[in-house]
Amino acid sequence: MELSIRNVRKEFDRFPALEDVSLDIRSGELIALLGPSGSGKTTLLRLIAGLDFPTSGAILFGDEDASRKSVQERNVGFVFQHYALFRNMTVGENIGFGLKVRPAATRPATADIRRRAMELLDLVQLAGLENRYPNQLSGGQRQRVALARALAIEPRVLLLDEPFGALDAQVRRELRRWLREIHDRTGHTTVFVTHDQEEALELADRVVVMSQGRVEQVGSADEVYDRPNSPFVYSFIGESSGLPVRVENGELWLEDRPIGLKAADAPGGRATLHFRPQDVELLDGCGGCIAGTVSSSRRVAGTRRIELEIGPEHHRVEIEVPIDHAAAQKSRVAFRPTRWAVFPASA
Repeated sequence: MELSIRNVRKEFDRFPALEDVSLDIRSGELIALLGPSGSGKTTLLRLIAGLDFPTSGAILFGDEDASRKSVQERNVGFVFQHYALFRNMTVGENIGFGLKVRPAATRPATADIRRRAMELLDLVQLAGLENRYPNQLSGGQRQRVALARALAIEPRVLLLDEPFGALDAQVRRELRRWLREIHDRTGHTTVFVTHDQEEALELADRVVVMSQGRVEQVGSADEVYDRPNSPFVYSFIGESSGLPVRVENGELWLEDRPIGLKAADAPGGRATLHFRPQDVELLDGCGGCIAGTVSSSRRVAGTRRIELEIGPEHHRVEIEVPIDHAAAQKSRVAFRPTRWAVFPASA
């Protein structure tokens, strides 16, 4: 099922939670809506589900305008962060609930509902637990049951709202791999919300980065990480540092000297240089580079991160150096970014 969000705006008490959001989702695609709290990602998911309706714009399921249709009419499966399982029902009854409450004309026979529940329990690797109650399961098992219940109705679209947010880190990592495998086997068009960039980059076919009710960038994990199109995306995806510079005659200048980076396509004037800690080359010294004084050092797995103070304004950046690097507080380190982007400074 293809989805198309066209120029959608959503207001709450005249406050715009979404502003002119457009997005096309291909059939069978797994899309992540990624952004900080208040970026509009959960609001967009609720509009797709039919739990809320847009103030303006349209939401299409295929060629059908579903903007004012109910959840039931859209036939979506929804998985919440906190499972939302019925505590007084067994696992099997929870999974079959959506089928059991269908109108009589479309309701499967009891035996068929049970068979469907057993098939899904096997799919989510919980075979044999159909007679247990939710409080007899671990958090990870409850989330698997919630997904099986969403799949039971054979939804046109599967929606997940922070599905692993209530679980510990190790269980989240295991379930991420498992969800990707389930998606590849079932082929549902899937949209999930997360604020966890690692989760989005690992799971999704494409990532939709959102900020302040707008879509900042849409692309594969490689595209949004390696080629961010705005200062927000650069700073939100992965780790990065920003350094005030000046673009002059197609070169980047730091205060009164060039730093050896060409920016022929950048407009002249004040700008910000963005780069990631690992994307630097260390230099013994140079006439055109960046140099700073080490203010702190910390180990990060097999490398060391050092924080440098640069220039009279004491701008702080982080770079990655070998674990045995001799950097000590108050020593000087020179470097030049190898991968970077420059954006005009905000007014």
